[in-house]
Parts: sequence; C-alpha cells; structure tokens
Amino acid sequence: MAINTLLDQSLRVFLFWCVLTASAQAAQPTSLAAPDELFLGSVAMDVPAAMVQRLSPLTVYLSKKTGLKISFRASPNLNSAIHELGKDQTQIAYLTPVAYVEAHEQYKVKPLVSPLTHGKSTFNLVVVVPQDSNIQSMADLNGKSFALGDEKALLQRAVVVNGGINLHQFSRFGFLKHYDNIAKAVLNKDFDAGILKDTIYEKFAGQGLRKIHTSPPLSSYLFAVNEGLPTETVQKLRAAFLALNAGTPEGRSILKKLDHGYDGFVVAEDKDYDEVRKLVAPFQKSEK
Repeated sequence: MAINTLLDQSLRVFLFWCVLTASAQAAQPTSLAAPDELFLGSVAMDVPAAMVQRLSPLTVYLSKKTGLKISFRASPNLNSAIHELGKDQTQIAYLTPVAYVEAHEQYKVKPLVSPLTHGKSTFNLVVVVPQDSNIQSMADLNGKSFALGDEKALLQRAVVVNGGINLHQFSRFGFLKHYDNIAKAVLNKDFDAGILKDTIYEKFAGQGLRKIHTSPPLSSYLFAVNEGLPTETVQKLRAAFLALNAGTPEGRSILKKLDHGYDGFVVAEDKDYDEVRKLVAPFQKSEK
C-alpha cells in the first residue's frame, strides 16, 4: 500500500508539472520568424509581383550583410502592412509616413532608416493632370474627377485639402491603390487629375503628365521594425542600410529597383514625423 500510495503521489506531481509546462508554453507569444529568420514587409505601392521585384534585391543584400535570413512578404494594403509589423508577422517593413505614424501609435514600432531622394531625406506629393489639359491650378479642379491611392493614405487627402480644394468639390474621386495606377488613369483620361509621389511623377512625366501643385517637403518613407526585435539585430540592420548607397553598381541597382530616386539612407527618428501627424490629424478624426 505504501508503494502504491507513493507511486500515486508521484504520478499526480508529474501530471501537475505537465499541466504547468503546457500552460506556460501556450502563454508564450508566437512569432512567424525565429531569431535568425526575419520577414520584411511593405505597404502595397504596386501589385504584389512588382513589389517582390522591387524588394527582393534588398532582402538578398540585407541577408548577406547581416548574416541573417531575411525574406520579403507582400501585403495587400496599407492597413495589413501595419498590423503584420505590429503583430510580429513581419519584423521589418517599408512604410509610408502615415503608415508609420499609425503603426507607432498602435504597436510602438520603431523607426530604423529613411531613404534619401536625390540626396534629401524628404519627398513631395504632386497633383498632376494630362499635359494637354486646360486645368492650370487647384481651383480649376472644382467639379472635376480625381484619383487617389489607398483609402488609408491620409497624407494624400491632407495635401489636396491644404492645396485649396475639398474632396466633396470633385465630381467624383476614386481610390486606385497604387501610384502607377493613378498615373496611368490620368494619362488615359479616366480621371481629370490625380496625386503622385514625386519620383513616380518623374517616371511618367515624359509620357504626358504635368504637375499643377507640389506639397511642402514631407518626411520620407521609412523602414521600421517591430518593437520586440533585439537591439543587436536592429543595430545590424541599421548598419547594413546605412552602408547601402548609389556610389557602387550593386548599391545603385538595389536602390533604383526600390525607387529610381533613392540614393542612400539616413537614420530615422520618431520626431521626424511630427509634422505628418499634424497634417493628418483632422482626417484621422473624421475617419473615427
């Protein structure tokens, strides 16, 4: 009886330990990436296949430079890119200024680096029309049709409204997701006007576009990282980005695939995006 009692007690202790272990493992946060494997995401600036072409050379470079396995994971839209980074489904992401501001607010993601565009850490949004259009100013857009990108791209709306026209003054407006779609729609005269990133305007201007309005300088797009990424990994990634520039054939090729206006990177800080926060604040309130 004593032996049976002892065995019975031992079995109960063992089962109790198993339950505790299983509960502790279930409580651990899950991640799609091991410490030595990272996923790089991005807001959808083009169709997924095009984004793979644009970002894959960068992931190959970062993998080689850091010694980490880094793979690209496409996101269908701005909102999903924010949540994937915040929830650690991606550990690094290429974000628009507004996507970063929202991701920082919701998930405390950290800025890593921002690209230099023709040597500047800022970019502009431009309002464009067909070259032969009789539209000469923002005031002339009253009653016209207008093309925007992602519905969550509030900086585009802010630039249009601060340029002097409210969205309700358009005869219609559409969200075409990607800048290339906007440029092609305006060129085809499916819309009277649209808004583009400066480097996308440069890409299509020769095909028959003209700009009628340019925003003030805006803090650049950036790469941000998940809050929980180890400091040592963040430092490795930042050093690899800062070493990449257009001064070498390899660097130039990688950067031009990402954006033909990019020529290097600088360290990004959260305070750099305070002006963006002010610009989009009224539109964030109207969205809620």
